[in-house]
Amino acid sequence: MSVLFKQDAFLIVFKFKFVKIIISGGIIMSADVELQNISVTFGSFYAAKNVNVKIKQGEFFSFLGPSGCGKTTLLRAISGFLDPSEGKVLIGGEDMAGIGPNKRPTSLIFQNLALFPLMSVADNIAFSLEVRGKSKNERRKRADELLELIALSGQGDKKVHELSGGQRQRVAIARALAIEPEVLLLDEPLSALDLKLRQKMRTELRAIQKRVGITFIYITHDQGEALTMSDRVAVMNEGELEQVGLCDDVYDYPNTPFVATFVGENNPFYAKVVSVDNNEVKVESQGNTFLATAGKINENQNHSFSPGDEVIMFIRPESIFIKNDNNKLDNFFSAKVNTIEFEGNLKNIYVKINSNIDVRFSVPNAVDTSELSSNKDVELTFSSKKAVVLPKGQLAVD
Repeated sequence: MSVLFKQDAFLIVFKFKFVKIIISGGIIMSADVELQNISVTFGSFYAAKNVNVKIKQGEFFSFLGPSGCGKTTLLRAISGFLDPSEGKVLIGGEDMAGIGPNKRPTSLIFQNLALFPLMSVADNIAFSLEVRGKSKNERRKRADELLELIALSGQGDKKVHELSGGQRQRVAIARALAIEPEVLLLDEPLSALDLKLRQKMRTELRAIQKRVGITFIYITHDQGEALTMSDRVAVMNEGELEQVGLCDDVYDYPNTPFVATFVGENNPFYAKVVSVDNNEVKVESQGNTFLATAGKINENQNHSFSPGDEVIMFIRPESIFIKNDNNKLDNFFSAKVNTIEFEGNLKNIYVKINSNIDVRFSVPNAVDTSELSSNKDVELTFSSKKAVVLPKGQLAVD
């Protein structure tokens, strides 16, 4: 049984595991994607190892991690360009084993976009429809519908070189949508754009995804892209999933030291546990005693610690403040100013504890820091609720 309702220009039909979205007569379907115990090996090397994750239909999901961590390997396994050594890829509940890339309900956008320079924009978008034997009128109608979707109405007769980088990016998205995929795969499509254009395209790409409603699986090493656009992110390291969760959960409650230092900036304090009271952990580091919160193993369970355990306490730069009468939190420490870096909207202030521990904190540019100078002593404070204690492990900067 199907459930139908209208919302703005869309007619949405929910049916079993699929979502059908009808736009001006064309139908785009969405499907969930599940990776079950996926491993990919090249000889004795694991490019991906025992990956388990379920991506919901209609979700914007990002695989985030450094170069060589296995992100693109997983994308190729989903698209069918690479067969996993172990495990299953399910799309809409169907096992994709033995189904080639051209038969899967997926479409892939590469880093270089691969648009045809001698074709018009409309012909680029409709190229896959021509291969499938659609008439010229059908192809042009579909191209015009997609041009309207990506806010490029009337641009179909232009050549690709007449478009800006951001417009070409949108054309690549429209071309991928022309075949009405259930899942759109994007392999670092913004990496070649300059910073301002990347930031603009983040917003546009997310807006397009919301309008068409299909499942987007996005590959990136840029945490800003992942956190800005995604419903959920999976952080990868050396072929394995370190953490999967909502963006703010991954940022505020990292499960591992790698996630804590790869997603956003963080200050690691190597410490020993003094005492534990439920999820509040007292630690000693460099002669200072701090209260902090036990990090999570997963969204339902915190790490367990005992007195004497060697741990790392993490506190983000934006959670450290200059201590004053109006700003007294439950942790404080003394430090000596080293340098101040101006970053437009922020000032990054680097200090040292006991002459050998580097700590960074950030303040808005509007905050007066004229009293701070090199070698000046400063009292700093932070909340135990913003400090996370995790077992010792690999940092992303190692």
